[in-house]
Amino acid sequence: MLNGKIVLVTGATSGIGAATARRVAKAGATVALLGRDEARGKALEKELGAGKSAFFSVEVTDFASCEKAVAAVVKRFGRIDALVNGAGVFFYGTAIDQQLDHWRTTMSVNVDGVFHMSRAALPGMIAQGKGNIVNVASDWGLVGGTRAFAYCASKGAVVQMTRCMALDHIKQGIRVNVVCPGETNTPMLMEEYAARGLSAAEGFKESGNNTPIGRVCQPEEVAEAILFLLSDASGYINGAALPIDGGNTAA
Repeated sequence: MLNGKIVLVTGATSGIGAATARRVAKAGATVALLGRDEARGKALEKELGAGKSAFFSVEVTDFASCEKAVAAVVKRFGRIDALVNGAGVFFYGTAIDQQLDHWRTTMSVNVDGVFHMSRAALPGMIAQGKGNIVNVASDWGLVGGTRAFAYCASKGAVVQMTRCMALDHIKQGIRVNVVCPGETNTPMLMEEYAARGLSAAEGFKESGNNTPIGRVCQPEEVAEAILFLLSDASGYINGAALPIDGGNTAA
């Protein structure tokens, strides 16, 4: 499906990002793995095989770092065909008790990170007359969630950024879409459960009871949706926000 494509994935060292990297590599793409954890990045690079991937360190909150990483990817692989913005963070809090540093970190990673990476990658895509961007938001970017003030705000922003980029750049051959997963079995979800004093088993039970489909999502399921949006099979889809949430937003 993606034979010969160069796909850049941020947040590639764990969770949905790592699952996406594995899936697009299996589909024939060469993957640029971007993240902060070099040890995990190098381990995934080794897993995917020589010549099929490479790890690049990046701090998505810093535009200069994103520009440098994009330049390094282009130098290594010649171009970038697709970008998956998968880096993200989550902190609990309402508008009253959200820690200010958590608000700023959430916006810096979840919103600025998408902006910085897209801004760095788009000129090359525009120059080659084609490209594809898939952002990772959340079903909480489409509906509200309790005690997730900063996270919901940030993911809602990602949905709207996606729509704007989709309109701005489609005439230049670039499609932009966003996936909106529900609660997904990732390290971020485990941290969320721990912050609430829940074990993994307790958290999975609660999440399943609160989801129409009756269980949490697996990162590989999100990766399959991302693969579809990166492929020619979705060639007429642009500016879409795809819920992968077991029915949460339908309710």
